Amino acid sequence: MPQKKRAMRREDLLDFKFVRTLDISPDGRRVVYAREWIDAEDNKYYSNLWIYDREADTHTQYTFGKHKDRTPVFSPGGTQIAFCSSRDKQDGIYLIAADGGAEQEILRRRGSLGNLSWSPGGTQLLFLFRKAYNAPASESEEDVKESQKEPVYRHIKRLWYRLDGDGWRPEDGFHVWRYDLRRKEAVQITHGRYNEECPLFSPDGRSIAFVVNRRKDPDREFLYRDIIVCDPNGRRERKLNKPDGPAYSLSWSPDGKYLAYIGHDNPHDAWGSTNENLWIVSISGAKARNLTKKFDTTLYDPTISDTDDAFGGPTPPVWSADSRKLYFGAPRHGSNDLYSIARRGGSPRVEAHGKWAIQDFRADAARKVMAMRIADPKSAGDVWVMKLNRGRSGKPQRVSEVNRNLFRQIDIGKPQSVWFRSYDGTRVQAWILKPQNFKQRRKYPAIVQVHGGPRAQYGNVLFHEMQYLAACGYVVFYCNPRGSQGYGEAFTKAIIGDWGGPDYEDVMAGTDFLCEQPFVDPKRVGITGGSYGGYMTNWAIGHTNRYKAAVTQRSVVNLISFFGSSDVGYDTKEEFLATPWDQFDELVRMSPLTYVKKMRPPLLIIHSEQDLRCNVEQADELYAMLKYLGRTVEYVRFPEEPHGLSRGGRPDRRMARLRFISDWFDKYLRT
Repeated sequence: MPQKKRAMRREDLLDFKFVRTLDISPDGRRVVYAREWIDAEDNKYYSNLWIYDREADTHTQYTFGKHKDRTPVFSPGGTQIAFCSSRDKQDGIYLIAADGGAEQEILRRRGSLGNLSWSPGGTQLLFLFRKAYNAPASESEEDVKESQKEPVYRHIKRLWYRLDGDGWRPEDGFHVWRYDLRRKEAVQITHGRYNEECPLFSPDGRSIAFVVNRRKDPDREFLYRDIIVCDPNGRRERKLNKPDGPAYSLSWSPDGKYLAYIGHDNPHDAWGSTNENLWIVSISGAKARNLTKKFDTTLYDPTISDTDDAFGGPTPPVWSADSRKLYFGAPRHGSNDLYSIARRGGSPRVEAHGKWAIQDFRADAARKVMAMRIADPKSAGDVWVMKLNRGRSGKPQRVSEVNRNLFRQIDIGKPQSVWFRSYDGTRVQAWILKPQNFKQRRKYPAIVQVHGGPRAQYGNVLFHEMQYLAACGYVVFYCNPRGSQGYGEAFTKAIIGDWGGPDYEDVMAGTDFLCEQPFVDPKRVGITGGSYGGYMTNWAIGHTNRYKAAVTQRSVVNLISFFGSSDVGYDTKEEFLATPWDQFDELVRMSPLTYVKKMRPPLLIIHSEQDLRCNVEQADELYAMLKYLGRTVEYVRFPEEPHGLSRGGRPDRRMARLRFISDWFDKYLRT
């Protein structure tokens, strides 16, 4: 008899495996990927490299040890793999033979390394490097110890001087370096106070391209990014003819005549309401062209989950071998699919569509095979492979099941996709996740979840927290209110200057829809969310008594203080259409703290002490006022953690966070 499956447990997350970055060999035979795992005893995350051999249909571990091996890239000849790894408190670049063996360290630095790009001949590597904050003057024991001490003071001169999850930003940014494998030497290509991104060798190796912002005040105008082409020594620079605005994920055409990138032409929109489009720009000097202007969605994966790092940036477009077509990813209605479009333009064509999120993809040299990282409601992300067929949509095949043994034991609930009408007739998508051993005639307590962002989407991926809460006996409801991605630019822009307006009405209409379900007890409904979802949780309990209990996480309550306390708070004018000195009343109107006297449901506040995105002072303000007013409120602070505690925080703290949430709702929704 088959073994009866059990419900998801909180501690199951500690046994999850995660597929992170990947690459495919030039001949299409091998796929290398980083597999991340949690060491519960060490309370840390580690990752090693694995190889999938398509011919043998085997998976082989290539690197070992408690390291964080990442971003593997095959050499042009397919004989070597370069990758970055954090070891002994330093970042390094390593090589390993494609047939396996011991890895070779070629470079180690105190700072951050990444964005590896091989030269066509396989003799050189481009990479980015940024010195560590307060880096030692030398590698002597005395200098290293001195650098690890807390400084006497921090003398701050820049507007953007810190970044959540990254900490204090060094004065020097990321710069382009080149490593010569024959001479075994590293050469710095770019210098100055600017920050370079996306370095790439051209197909003939005679040029390199990168992205940089060289405005007079790049902290204030950080979306003004240019694409620069120069020789491999950094000489003969020229700026390509693109409009003002961001540029991400560069990709050379195989014929070397074009660069493709993801971006838009609105340099004032830092909050993601403007669609990211696919652009190509000619190396000859012709003006950049927007290929997806009429394709009404953004071109990065905005799908939120606690099993993946959100907002990692768009995957670089993949060119066809003849440079006439490009492949790209785009979200739609909770999924993230693969599309293609001709270089000359036209309507995008669906290449791979499903109830999933295609999170990453790479193609072989002939563009006949594509390796993909795909997550769906039954997996936390696996390796998939798809043959690229001329004129026909492909069908990706899953080739890994990194959580197979664990998931065989667990009854993973299948979320039900539903649509409901909001107050003005707008259709809004949502998902309902039912408890294990669900009985139709029973009345269950329910939890409404609101995602962060707000420019994100819930969708067709596995969310451990949702599964765990459903296993605790709750109906879990999560929707994509206005402001979310995946439903067109007008839908996304609907909340600009009106947070707490149509987005709140959508959440309330969703709650009405939820309470109409015969298996939901309308008197036992709670609400929770993090970041923007925390904002909406605070807003909701200040405007309605519909919810019996609430948990607000890493939230915003005061848009006046948010301007100065957040790492990006100063760049909010285009989102809120207000500044503290000119439209003070508007920011007060949109601040949940304004309505604190109306907040009645029992509230649990969860916040991280090193959260630089939504500073912990936001939680301090809310807790102090509610406690003074005599409300039922408790406050949990997590030391050391940044904004993304639920996705990448220390494992024991992630376990504690889930326990606090379930205990709170058990206390107030069970009776």
